[in-house]
Amino acid sequence: MEVINHTTKRTDTNLLVITHLSQLLGYVIGFGSLIVPLIIWLSSKEKVEGMDVHGKSIVNFQISLLLYIVISIPAILLLGLGLLMLIGVCLLGFIMPIVNAIRASNGEAPNEFMTIRFIS
Repeated sequence: MEVINHTTKRTDTNLLVITHLSQLLGYVIGFGSLIVPLIIWLSSKEKVEGMDVHGKSIVNFQISLLLYIVISIPAILLLGLGLLMLIGVCLLGFIMPIVNAIRASNGEAPNEFMTIRFIS
């Protein structure tokens, strides 16, 4: 009788890259930047090597961006500097998924710049 080991994880850097780039859906369909990577992470974290680390990083980053946006909106009314903060958050939300997709394709850990660790 042959014993099959179902606990081995496969290496799929393409799925990691797609997961990071799916964060850019937020610029097209609102909360798609959180929902789509969350679904990919939860469905394949047991099967793909490195998906758990990258998925947690993506969810933490998206929640951090949401928090920064919520903080910057009242800051617009108070000092006007919230507008600069909002522009910075939008640029950060566009640039970091691309940087992390490149890092994932090279087999590196994600960059957690400006990320608050909600899920560890």
